[in-house]
Amino acid sequence: MFETQTLPFSAGGTTDASEDLHTGMAAYRLLTGVAPADADITSDRDFDRHVLASILSVATMDGGLLAEKAGLSCHELAAVLDQYFPSIQIEVEEPISNFECDGADEIAMVRDLLLAQRSTNGDIGRWLAAMIARRAIEPNHLWEDLGLRNRGELSRLLNRHFAPLAARNINNMRWKRFFYRMLCEDDGLLMCTTPICTQCNDFSVCFGDESGESRMAERRRDVLLRAAP
Repeated sequence: MFETQTLPFSAGGTTDASEDLHTGMAAYRLLTGVAPADADITSDRDFDRHVLASILSVATMDGGLLAEKAGLSCHELAAVLDQYFPSIQIEVEEPISNFECDGADEIAMVRDLLLAQRSTNGDIGRWLAAMIARRAIEPNHLWEDLGLRNRGELSRLLNRHFAPLAARNINNMRWKRFFYRMLCEDDGLLMCTTPICTQCNDFSVCFGDESGESRMAERRRDVLLRAAP
């Protein structure tokens, strides 16, 4: 029988990289029992748990209400924990009214785009659509703001749960940029000023390199650099 543990429902924002790193790493380890770098994602079930834990963990690093930062209602967050992390619960100290963040319309459009292209059954596709849409308004590469370890994990996530949409990205466009392009095309609009991508001045914006460190790895590097003599 599992010993129930509690995931913080809210966190104060901080500019301290060390505190942010500790918060995110602690949340991931609480959810999964291992550090992000040690996650085994061989099976689809383990991969899904890794994705959900990554999003929730990086959301704790941003401060504020965890459910809002992750794109879920309080009920949905509790359901995610119940299905994928049954030894973890959320404690809400006082009733939380419905919350709405800046960019709500934009979030809803991306969420609906993803919902229309789901390729797996059950609640997880609906939850991930909401979580991805919420994290997409953050400023970094989408895979970073989902707390994933690299872009390849994001591609696997989208190909698994939103396969029809992922299959349309035949030119390997940046995923966030690709979402907005699909929204424009579905509405009969043109996002681009030129019909041929290779002739566009913004080519690097859509197709530039998305490699780099995960947000937790980046924060860890910053902490180590600050501690160095």
